Amino acid sequence: MSDNCRVSEALYVGLCGYLGTPTEVTVRREVEDMTDMIKKPVQTHSGKRMMISGSFREGFRFNSSDMDVMLWFTNHKVITDLSQSSVYDLSKHSIILMKDTDTSPGFVRLQLLTLPRDKFIESSLVPYNDGMYLSCVRWRQRMLTRISGNKTFSNAKSHGPCANGFFGHSETDLVLCFHCSHWPQLTCDWRKRCILHNWPPKHVYVDILKNGCHVVPVGNKTTADEFELDWRLSFSQAEQKLVYSMNHTQFLCYGLLKIFLKEVINLKIEEPFLCSYFVKTTMFWLIQIGHITWCPNNLLDCFWKCLRYLLHCVHRGVFPNFFVPQNNMFASKLSTVKGERSRKCLLEQLNLYYEKGVTCLLQSPTVRVIIEPVMCYSFLRIEPLLGHHIMSGIDLDVCIRNEIVAKSFLCQNIRSYYLILRFIIILMNQSLTEYETLTLQQCTANVSVVTAFINISTSSLSGSTNKKIYRTNKLACSLLKLAGRVGDVSCLLYLALYYFRTCKYREALHVTALVKSRLTQPYILYSRLDRARYNECVAGLSLSKRMKKVWAFDVWLQEDVYYIQELVLEQRTGKENDENILYISPYVLTDMLSVLCNYRLGNRSQCLQSLTDLETLLLYDDGSYVSLELRDISWQILGICQHVVGDLHGALVAYQQSLRERLFHKIQNATYYRIALVLYQWKTNRYIQ
Repeated sequence: MSDNCRVSEALYVGLCGYLGTPTEVTVRREVEDMTDMIKKPVQTHSGKRMMISGSFREGFRFNSSDMDVMLWFTNHKVITDLSQSSVYDLSKHSIILMKDTDTSPGFVRLQLLTLPRDKFIESSLVPYNDGMYLSCVRWRQRMLTRISGNKTFSNAKSHGPCANGFFGHSETDLVLCFHCSHWPQLTCDWRKRCILHNWPPKHVYVDILKNGCHVVPVGNKTTADEFELDWRLSFSQAEQKLVYSMNHTQFLCYGLLKIFLKEVINLKIEEPFLCSYFVKTTMFWLIQIGHITWCPNNLLDCFWKCLRYLLHCVHRGVFPNFFVPQNNMFASKLSTVKGERSRKCLLEQLNLYYEKGVTCLLQSPTVRVIIEPVMCYSFLRIEPLLGHHIMSGIDLDVCIRNEIVAKSFLCQNIRSYYLILRFIIILMNQSLTEYETLTLQQCTANVSVVTAFINISTSSLSGSTNKKIYRTNKLACSLLKLAGRVGDVSCLLYLALYYFRTCKYREALHVTALVKSRLTQPYILYSRLDRARYNECVAGLSLSKRMKKVWAFDVWLQEDVYYIQELVLEQRTGKENDENILYISPYVLTDMLSVLCNYRLGNRSQCLQSLTDLETLLLYDDGSYVSLELRDISWQILGICQHVVGDLHGALVAYQQSLRERLFHKIQNATYYRIALVLYQWKTNRYIQ
């Protein structure tokens, strides 16, 4: 075996560990696709569609990656030819004509042919050539203003066609765009190439054409000023499907290029000439017409040819867009003196890497750790490639658990949750993969829980008859039992919350005891894991049964849903600080409910024992049961329990400790209030004595 083959195989194995095995990547994509599929009916009903794009959707999980989100109105239809307007109902849809004459390749203008349907559209219109056109500049300004007014999206600022900011703790690029079901004439060359080179595969090609493209609000910047009527064509959805169609060597090469770009080429450069989109486009061009052998033992050569293509493009000052080759994506950068200077600096830099050969990869810290041992020690054994295609059962479970636990199905109203539940029934009758089925199962549990508690809150309003309240409670109980049957171990705690809320303390204690007995088993998959015991327990079980028997997630309490009175203050305070959810460790909530239920039943010794269990857990836990992010709410809960049973000194200490922890949930105002209440009661008690 040649040295290059050895290093290529070692690199392949190392990147499987760093970027993901084929199975891990499949899990990430299928979970994300199923989540998107579940949400689609609700989004369509609300008149807005949302799509996650970019590297996250493609299957990468870089720590530094932000989230790319595309949002568009469904009642505005973009057409490329006037004859297409007959397809749409003009009483429901606004028609926008896409024009690509007198524009730079890759850019179009949008003429509104009907009356605007909302003020957002109306305020972005400008007259031009006897017609009304949408201004990308005005659109971006309105978009930023609207998003800045949304409390859930913080620190919003303009970034190209997007508004950049934070959804919770995740950095996000959000773009409000238009979807077009029809492909513009500009892409004719791309369609011919796909047929000529037979890539992407025919079923992928057909799917791409069926899903259309998008138009985003950014104009051509080859001149000093952006022409405000120009909008850029975006093929994000098509690109995602092209990345999905890559084999794993191609996917890893794409990831390797992204790593090299970030850690080497763009290191310490504030405004880099190259961005990751150029890397993606390079992959598309070379897969389609590059005549490269894409296999694990040829990975170094694959990378080298991609780097050489980038060097060639920078040297010429021409980088053709994959879908619209007439669009030189370097043109806007080279329209300024600063841009031309950046190109020359980059060219010198790339030439130096070219002279070094593939050893230039050693400049990347991530890659160096992988390949340096193999390059230095020829006798070093390389792990068999097959072993990195087949994940162990535990690693697969951890992977899919991590993907599913991050998925949220928050909706604005009860009707949306019913829409999701109705659509879940339809999806259950379709042919789904194991990972899609598991995602659907967890979604069923999550949506059932929220629907149940919203229903209870609605029925408790004045004017509800006893008969209606009875039916609602019966429905809610059924939904929560369903969630407990199909969800993870922690899902039963929502049923315990319901029993506590409805004063059925013995039933709540029965459920919490059942959950605690399961959570204390050594094979439970929560944070720390006993791999040997886990393997013994799940042997022969399907993925679905594994989740129900041995997986545990944090309990999520949504800000605007009433669960129990004892945590309302924390929910309201979090909401005021733009935190939508309280995340609680199932171990903490189990002890909390045990304390409160035993206290209400007058079981003092059991109440104090549960309180001691909770305090011991927080004092001695090393992160196995209560993560760093959840310690603020956990100490708060301990304080609440101590306060309820009358231990004012203990409550004060717990509240003060909550303030010392990382303020993840932003509930410090609630903590200050509770501290003030404790001090007032303490002072009152001393005065009475």
